[in-house]
Amino acid sequence: MLAFSHYDFENDLGRVRPMTYVIAEPCIGTKDDSCVEVCPVDCIHPTPDEPGYDAAEMLYIDPAECIDCDACVEVCPVDAIFAEDQVPPEWQHYTAKNATYYGQGGS
Repeated sequence: MLAFSHYDFENDLGRVRPMTYVIAEPCIGTKDDSCVEVCPVDCIHPTPDEPGYDAAEMLYIDPAECIDCDACVEVCPVDAIFAEDQVPPEWQHYTAKNATYYGQGGS
């Protein structure tokens, strides 16, 4: 098993899987949609077409939907997306913030 933090989630098949990617502080106020456009499984929300997009301060990756493809990391113009085990120490709290957004607070 890969070394991830304690934020694990059940996917649709009932299997527990670790969080994959986390969007951190550089996204705040930027919300560049490049990551949304390249995501093959549409796991980054809110999208510009969804309610609440304008009010959201940043975007979030759904850990239950993410397939760990890395496409979002490559296109983010502000380098705000990190593998969960590579989030810089000063932004670790964004892992919990992402989990909370999806109603899966971890343990």
